[in-house]
Amino acid sequence: MKQYLFLFRGGGEAHHANQSPEEYQAHMQKWVNWMGALAQEGKMLGAQPLDRVGKQIAGTKKIITDGPFMEGKEMVGGYLMCKANTYDEAVNIAKGCPILEFEDGNVEVREIQEIKM
Repeated sequence: MKQYLFLFRGGGEAHHANQSPEEYQAHMQKWVNWMGALAQEGKMLGAQPLDRVGKQIAGTKKIITDGPFMEGKEMVGGYLMCKANTYDEAVNIAKGCPILEFEDGNVEVREIQEIKM
């Protein structure tokens, strides 16, 4: 099996601010169920949300700036690593992600390449 990285964008705090506590809890339960099913199938390798603050290091001068500075819908909010037999299978797995319940929710699917040492 190959490994894939799902990068989650959008569907964040602005949406949750408009939800009741019960709606928020129900949405979070969908994440637990989705990731739990992947873990049960032996396909999930790991997943974590990312903090909204960070640092960026750029160029040969290694200039450090606070960041990321971009629209919330473009910022990576978290990731999940999974195993799948094909890219199509990984994309189908990603289609079940609860972030896609939001209009600006986005899952980027990337195959993790093996480095031969």
